[in-house]
Amino acid sequence: MDNLFIATVLLKGDEMQIKKYSLTVFGCQMNERDAETLRGFLDEMGYEETAAAGDADLVILNTCAVREKAEQKVFGHIGRLGLLKQKKPNMLIAVCGCMVQQKAVAEKIRKRYPFVNLVFGTYNLAAFPELLKQAQERGETVVSLLAQAGGIEEELPVSRQDNYRAWVNITYGCNNFCSYCIVPYVRGRERSRKSADIIREVKGLSDRGFIEITLLGQNVNSYGKDLPGETDFAGLLARIDKETGIKRIRFTTSHPRDFTEKLIRTIAEGENICEHVHLPVQAGSNRILKLMNRGYTREHYLDLAAMLRSYIPGCSITTDIIVGFPGETDEDFADTLDLVDKVSFDAAFTFMYSRRPGTPAAEMQDQIPLELKKERFRKLVNLQNSHSLRHNQALLGKTVEVLVEGPSKTNPAVWTGKTRTNRTVNFTGENIRKGILLPVQIIDAKTWSLTGRTGFGQRNADD
Repeated sequence: MDNLFIATVLLKGDEMQIKKYSLTVFGCQMNERDAETLRGFLDEMGYEETAAAGDADLVILNTCAVREKAEQKVFGHIGRLGLLKQKKPNMLIAVCGCMVQQKAVAEKIRKRYPFVNLVFGTYNLAAFPELLKQAQERGETVVSLLAQAGGIEEELPVSRQDNYRAWVNITYGCNNFCSYCIVPYVRGRERSRKSADIIREVKGLSDRGFIEITLLGQNVNSYGKDLPGETDFAGLLARIDKETGIKRIRFTTSHPRDFTEKLIRTIAEGENICEHVHLPVQAGSNRILKLMNRGYTREHYLDLAAMLRSYIPGCSITTDIIVGFPGETDEDFADTLDLVDKVSFDAAFTFMYSRRPGTPAAEMQDQIPLELKKERFRKLVNLQNSHSLRHNQALLGKTVEVLVEGPSKTNPAVWTGKTRTNRTVNFTGENIRKGILLPVQIIDAKTWSLTGRTGFGQRNADD
């Protein structure tokens, strides 16, 4: 790996000054996991991370393309970096990820922001060290976008932010082509890792003391379909539960079309599989679901939710919902509200439809006015908040198992963590440290969080 040590130190008298980097991540957990690989490479090169871009020799933006707002944030960030670079002309700036995998966006950055040194997409993450070397040596922007994804490269370096919780990729890319979504165009077709490689990685994490993993994929439920003779997702989940020793297993994201009764039984029977399923519904109207190309009906989704509640009492069901999809009528929106009431989600990530150039939905007629989107959004949020609060209030007086994540961001005297059902708990107590499992008694319930205190027995069976 000697070729990776690319001018990472500056000699200053008799002192050795280590180069520093700043890394900002936009978007989903897949981007967070890619950032861990970037950090791994940079660790091998001898860089140290800094939170302040002004202190960095290298600034990296790992971008998201799912919504227009995310892209606007990135462009604003790049503009501010341009002002910083006027003061630090030797600073390198790299922009990578889903947003720049779009050729038009990459070209826009090259022309409008010539001070950016490196632009590279999602398919050539493994080439980062060589691309960085090129950017250091050339006097112009290096743009590297591959037309399609190659094979999966195992054993890439990784530097994780935590020593108790980890992301683990099981698939890359997506085959679903929902009409509103840019992901298949910027992440490529679906590719599954071999189960042996996944098991080996999780076992290694468990051996090093990690408590929790989250299995990642754009659609984890379709795991293995591209690998003849490989197990399906339910089989993989069961093996991880039985063979690795990891104490908490999560997964995201699930697609309702591929969610099966076999998978529900596997979750119910698993000792270490958390009782939380994130199952994006996106809309409650069959007409809108068809326009979205989601591949299931509201009736199918309601059956899945009922099956989850039946097999796994106390299971937390969360979802994603889009309001204001092109052509959405008052009746369509009413169907969404009705589905939210029927399922009674524990929590929901709600979004106003964002037009993404290059997707079929962007060209559809009857785009919904912004003010109408906002009105529907408010109604949806108010309804969902009532369900979230009710679910949280049901835990008052109960004792739940919490994985401690650290001090609260708003009050360092209070600790925060997550239950197995992925609820946030803020609590107080003695002899607490990050990365341990604790029984916490719930003494107050809010819409988005719980309040508790330690020292009151073991985990209640329904959480």
